[in-house]
Amino acid sequence: MAGRIPRDFIDDLIARADIVEVVNSRVQLKKAGRNYQACCPFHNEKTPSFSVSQEKQFYHCFGCGAHGNVISFLMEHDRLEFPEAVEDLARFMGVEVPREKGSFDPQHQQKKQQRQDDYALMDKVAKHFQSHLTTHQDRKRPQTYLAKRGLSADIINEFDIGYASQAWDSVLKQFGHDTHTQQQLVDLKVVNQNDKGKRYDFFRDRIMFPIKDRRGRVVGFGGRILDQEGPKYLNSPETRIFHKGSELYGFYQARQKHRNLERLLIVEGYMDVVALAQFGIDYAVAALGTATTPDHIQLMLRNTAKITCCYDGDNAGRQAAWRTLENALPMLKDGVELSFLFLPDGEDPDTLVRKIGKEAFESELKNAKPMSKFFFENLLKEHNVASTEGKAALKSVAAPMINRIIGEHQKALLLAELAKLTGEFDQHRNQTQLQAANQVTAPRKADYTAPQKTKTSPIRMMLKLLIEQPSLAKQHPNAVPSALTDITLPGFELLCEVHQHCLSHPQHTSPQLLEQFRQHAAYPHLMKLLVWEHHIAEEQTEQVYVDSFKKLLEWCLTGRMESLLAKSRVQPLDTAEKQELNNLLLRLK
Repeated sequence: MAGRIPRDFIDDLIARADIVEVVNSRVQLKKAGRNYQACCPFHNEKTPSFSVSQEKQFYHCFGCGAHGNVISFLMEHDRLEFPEAVEDLARFMGVEVPREKGSFDPQHQQKKQQRQDDYALMDKVAKHFQSHLTTHQDRKRPQTYLAKRGLSADIINEFDIGYASQAWDSVLKQFGHDTHTQQQLVDLKVVNQNDKGKRYDFFRDRIMFPIKDRRGRVVGFGGRILDQEGPKYLNSPETRIFHKGSELYGFYQARQKHRNLERLLIVEGYMDVVALAQFGIDYAVAALGTATTPDHIQLMLRNTAKITCCYDGDNAGRQAAWRTLENALPMLKDGVELSFLFLPDGEDPDTLVRKIGKEAFESELKNAKPMSKFFFENLLKEHNVASTEGKAALKSVAAPMINRIIGEHQKALLLAELAKLTGEFDQHRNQTQLQAANQVTAPRKADYTAPQKTKTSPIRMMLKLLIEQPSLAKQHPNAVPSALTDITLPGFELLCEVHQHCLSHPQHTSPQLLEQFRQHAAYPHLMKLLVWEHHIAEEQTEQVYVDSFKKLLEWCLTGRMESLLAKSRVQPLDTAEKQELNNLLLRLK
């Protein structure tokens, strides 16, 4: 049955699920006091900062800030859309996902079914190529080629490498039994159609490398020619399930080998990835016939904080490296290490690792050029800092690029390095020392007469306590934020919304409550409040909640009183307003 997943089912699923069990099935957790902890699966770290609360049913990383409930974890960790995460959790819990009949969306269901059929057909085509490598009458040629390249049977099986025969219609004959499937093969670009309508296989007489997405589904192919004329490598064109700018060859296999990837090595070719994996360097990935895109970099940085880019040492390789650097700048957080390894002329990772072995190759990786060094080396080739004009030109190019970096420390250090190259660093230091020598600053006196800001507003406190304990709304019927008027403080409208939901669903837990607000603009703020520690003893929770409302009420009354006093200064108050003002003065005393 198609349609939307009922909200009640999602709430019940979250209530029944144990986030510790779900997370532990993907990340090994250890008990730490009342909570569980592990090294964060969303960024690279050596000291555990990822905490999972069984009591509150949420996770939070104190390193990268990742947080959420059990569905959020599945979405982030397994790269799933919301409905897919709900379905995966339901399978984990052993229950069926119901669908609302009234919300049946034929177009959405048709599109979803089409994608499932596409993945199934591509998997069959991949198996077809694999079988040809061992059973086809011409199997000796591809087998001899792979043997010459030094690939073992195990690594061939691990990457599902196959062979597309020389026939013009091998795939078409095997799967194109009807018009619908033939068109599907054309849409998926494993079969071509010329201007006259004639259809034939897209890949012929090639070693076939199936391209898998991050969930292990075959979405495209790369084909390496054997001994005929034509392009050395032929890649699947873009299709409705394959977008080369967001997929990395070998990424799925690397994730299967390493739950927590210490580093990723990006290379240029399929054979480089496979050869490195055979030598135990099983964390290499390759862009698919295109430059390393921002999507590629984002995908890698969601899984590791250390990326090494391996390129040819010629001009083309350095230009490719520079494009990668430019694409990476807006995503460089503090803690991210981006480096570049340029290979000797005539070498690629495949040939080099066979010559020098794993240890020597990994030693080269450790000595790869840091991003900062490559950045300035490349710019200094274009700008001569021996002249004032050259320094100005360097700054005009480098400063805007550095300012795109989001990591404050990385940005500051690169700007300091730029200042050294332009001579501004020494100038600034000398000026600062001169000012310090000639200036004595009187110590500032504390102003005890100035009003002190409250660290935690009553709105923030009430929101926090309602998130943790939704039943508070019904337990204290006199503390109703929406009954207050003339309050325009930030967060007040959100407090009223959350309070109303808690009033209607007092049985909800924190994860269930937050799930209701997933699409709300303030959802990130609510998630931050959830992990904020207020250090209030459990027995004092209700009193703090009531006191916070009283403080809010006091603000409301004070505001109204000041409004009436301001009005009385410009025009007389009527009888009702005078009475209201007197009552307010008495209450506030």
